[in-house]
Amino acid sequence: MARSIKHQFSFPHPPAIVWEYLTRSELMELWLMKNNFQPIVGADFQFRTNPIPGLDFDGIFYCRVLEIVPFKKLSYSWQSGPGNGEITLDSVVVWKLEATDKGTELFLEHSGFAKEENLNFYNGLTNGWLEKFPRIADLLNAAQHVNPNA
Repeated sequence: MARSIKHQFSFPHPPAIVWEYLTRSELMELWLMKNNFQPIVGADFQFRTNPIPGLDFDGIFYCRVLEIVPFKKLSYSWQSGPGNGEITLDSVVVWKLEATDKGTELFLEHSGFAKEENLNFYNGLTNGWLEKFPRIADLLNAAQHVNPNA
C-alpha cells in the first residue's frame, strides 16, 4: 500500500524568505538536522541525527537533490537504513511554495512508504514533519525582529 505524508502550512512571509529555510544548510540545521545540503540538482547530501536501533536506523538520511525551481519547488530523495550501505527506506520529499496575498503556502509531500517495514518511519515522520513547521515559523519571526525589512 502506497503511503504518503502531506502537510500544508501558511507563513506571513514571501516565498523567497521561506525558500532560504529550505535551501540554506545552516538555516536547515536550525529547524531540521545537521546536513551538508547544497541547492544543486544531482548533489548528494546527508541529514544526520541520533541512531534509532528500534527502527533499524543508523542516524543518517542519504539524499540527492532531484529538482529545484527557485522559490517554487524543491525535491530530494530521502533514504535510510541500519548501516553498512543497506537501504530499507527509499522515499522522496517534495516542497512546494505558493505566493499568496498573506505570504506563502508551503506544501510538503513525503512519499515512498509502501513497505510494511517502513510503517514506523511513516508514523514517526508524519508527526515529526508537523512539528517542524512551527520551528520554521519561529525562526522566520525571530529573523524578522532582527531585520524588520526582511
